[in-house]
Amino acid sequence: MNVVPFTLAGVPLQALGSGALFWPDRKLLCVSDLHIGKAERPARLGGAQLPPYETHDTLQRLEQDLQATGASTVVCLGDTFDDTTAMGELTEAESLWIARMQAGRKWIWIEGNHDPGPVMLGGSHLAALPLPPLVFRHIAQPGSSGELSGHYHPKARIRARGHSLSRPCFLVDSDRVILPSYGTYTGGLRSTDQALTTLMRPEALAILTGPVPRAIPMPR
Repeated sequence: MNVVPFTLAGVPLQALGSGALFWPDRKLLCVSDLHIGKAERPARLGGAQLPPYETHDTLQRLEQDLQATGASTVVCLGDTFDDTTAMGELTEAESLWIARMQAGRKWIWIEGNHDPGPVMLGGSHLAALPLPPLVFRHIAQPGSSGELSGHYHPKARIRARGHSLSRPCFLVDSDRVILPSYGTYTGGLRSTDQALTTLMRPEALAILTGPVPRAIPMPR
């Protein structure tokens, strides 16, 4: 399993190439912004039709990360579904798939701005989860310390083999981690955006996701 290790508030953590974060000492896997139903919503609203495979792909990658890490606790950092309608449109097979992953594990859903947390699914539903010295919430709060959040779907643009590439990334500094979106069809916000540059310290790193994750200075 390819990871980039780092510490936050003295806690050893691992950034996975999938976009998940692992806290080994607590066997805790954290993912953010799955946005299940992202492919279905545009079609429902009369827009473009996307291939209807994103839910399967997202759940499959989550199951693989659970198996690889042996996580006993899962924290979903909000926006698990793309909107409230999508929460009610899981197929029976998808609902059972989630239930199987939850079996034998502690599972916490954090409220997002797209959904209040999937209340029809098992687990705990919280606005935020304090696990000192860390705290898990959907949207970063200025002045926080030891904070893990999502919401912004950060991406970093890099040069590789003469081409410019954009990759989802973790943003990491001594105060906080902002996780990338875990969802298959979600877009992202460039790390150069003021919303992110004002939150992150000058020495912040961007940990690029992919088969071989790697850390670089956060592009600004």
